[in-house]
Amino acid sequence: MLSTSLKSLIHHVRYLPLWSALTAVRWRTFDLRSRGLGTTFGIIMRWFPPARNRFDREVRRVFPEMKRRDRVTLGQNMGKQMGRTLFEIYHDVEFQTQHHKFNASGPGLAALKDASAAGKGAIIVSGHFGQWEAVRAAVKMNGLESGAVYRPNKNPHYERRIFAGIEAGGKPILATGSVGTRALVRHLRAGGIISILLDEKYSESAHIPFLGIDALTSLSAAQLALKYDLPMIPAYGIRNEDGNTFDVQFEAPIPHSDNITMTRAFNDSLSARIRTNPDQWYWMLRRWDHI
Repeated sequence: MLSTSLKSLIHHVRYLPLWSALTAVRWRTFDLRSRGLGTTFGIIMRWFPPARNRFDREVRRVFPEMKRRDRVTLGQNMGKQMGRTLFEIYHDVEFQTQHHKFNASGPGLAALKDASAAGKGAIIVSGHFGQWEAVRAAVKMNGLESGAVYRPNKNPHYERRIFAGIEAGGKPILATGSVGTRALVRHLRAGGIISILLDEKYSESAHIPFLGIDALTSLSAAQLALKYDLPMIPAYGIRNEDGNTFDVQFEAPIPHSDNITMTRAFNDSLSARIRTNPDQWYWMLRRWDHI
């Protein structure tokens, strides 16, 4: 067992590179700082073997025909995307005010407004794709507010910054686990909106195809939607080519059926988005660790 002081030292050491990168560019404009951190992450994905190899393993599962040089380029581009996304989340208070960056569309937005007008809750489902916080920014722009479910980070330095950023996008912010689940149910029953990223492994998971390969996928969103008669709306904040603006697309609510069918429909939806823009998904989630 590691001592408390040693754990604290390890947390500081692991946080130091990100803190240094953020501090080095703090006097520049928001977009330039975002691009700078993206460039840094792109370099890491290209030249840091543990990250590059882990990425390469996952991509080869889904795109076995892709040539190595194309995988290297894809990994570097993913790093740039995720670096910018992390920067925007860390500075979400500022990010949320930049309304000119968000273009919201799709039938799911009207469904969200209809549910709110009727006093009903709603569940927005997405993944670690594009800028997922752009979805909640678009919700705010339309006079609503979405809380979020998140997995706490074990490093207190990351946790403090990430939690503050996520909270700026809307409340309540609910940690995974039994306490968070009970608060989530109360929020939805009171007519609240919640956003959940379903491309991580949670409890109540089942093996459901994702990008053509079975992956443990949470059934919780579909179970809640069915139990409380709520719309389950896939939504994605797609980063445009300029790197700074977003096309936020709210798809039509997934028809109610059963939790497996509904969750599979979401997996199919996210899979289609990833196949169209593979550099915008965070490939490091270990989605297929059971294989």
